[in-house]
Amino acid sequence: MRNRRLILALTGAVICGLLAVMLVTRYLASVQTYARDLNNVVVAKTEIPVGAKITVEQLDMLPIPNGSAPEGAFRKLNDVVDRVAVIPIGVREPVTNLKLAPAGTESGLSAVIPPGFRALTVKVDEIVGVSGFVMPGSYVDVVAVIIPVAGNAAAAQGPISKIVLQNIKVLASGAKLDSPSDQRQPSQVNAVTLLVTPDQAEKLVLAANESKLQLVMRNFGDQEDTRTAGANKTTLLAGESLQLAPQPATEKAVESKPAPRPKVKRVSYEPARDVKPVTAAPPVSRNSIELIEGAKRRDVDIPND
Repeated sequence: MRNRRLILALTGAVICGLLAVMLVTRYLASVQTYARDLNNVVVAKTEIPVGAKITVEQLDMLPIPNGSAPEGAFRKLNDVVDRVAVIPIGVREPVTNLKLAPAGTESGLSAVIPPGFRALTVKVDEIVGVSGFVMPGSYVDVVAVIIPVAGNAAAAQGPISKIVLQNIKVLASGAKLDSPSDQRQPSQVNAVTLLVTPDQAEKLVLAANESKLQLVMRNFGDQEDTRTAGANKTTLLAGESLQLAPQPATEKAVESKPAPRPKVKRVSYEPARDVKPVTAAPPVSRNSIELIEGAKRRDVDIPND
């Protein structure tokens, strides 16, 4: 009996040992496979601001699986050094070709101007700059107040306020190309640099010389093309109908529908008919006698003849 128990215990121990060896071997094989699939990519060691020329001290290498590496990632530090960032790059963020200006581009504002566009600076104050909330990366519409040429039919109505440019990106606010970390705090500047096409630059310079400009900030995701007829004294005095307050940008606007009217069940009523009252039948007279039997008393009916 003892030998049998010993043999069973040894057999169980051997089976457990074999299972443990198989699991450890499989785990080591998966680790080796994962290690072979890793490859180093260039990442930012510190924050790299837009328009800055990247130095080797701002870079580091980080192992990333080949299937997870972003498109356009770099494998060597020398391929990134002296390149200029066109967008801000965060810490430990992979540096890709889309985030850099072409090789040989000098640092500064010129590095962030796409081909075919121009950078134009306009003078602003606290009112024009939307109380200092116009920052790099914002999108604005440009409004100008123009006095029509004499002899024009519209000249008799006085100055006209008109949106002359739409969805214009702000490249710089003052001398800053980066947006502040806390965009809830306004930044008072006296000039902003806008990204425009050559045709838009001509219109903007003319509008700045003819009148005082006003910037109207847009929502970042608003790409709507708004065509307006402009406003003059006549349309201003005509007033405007009530506009419902818009929903916050983070919530979907819910269309308000009138509550459905409750359904009323129609019931027809008929006049009450004359109903003759039912008279109770008169009680039937009967003859009875009272019979006393000891302590009991009871009535006994006597049948009629």
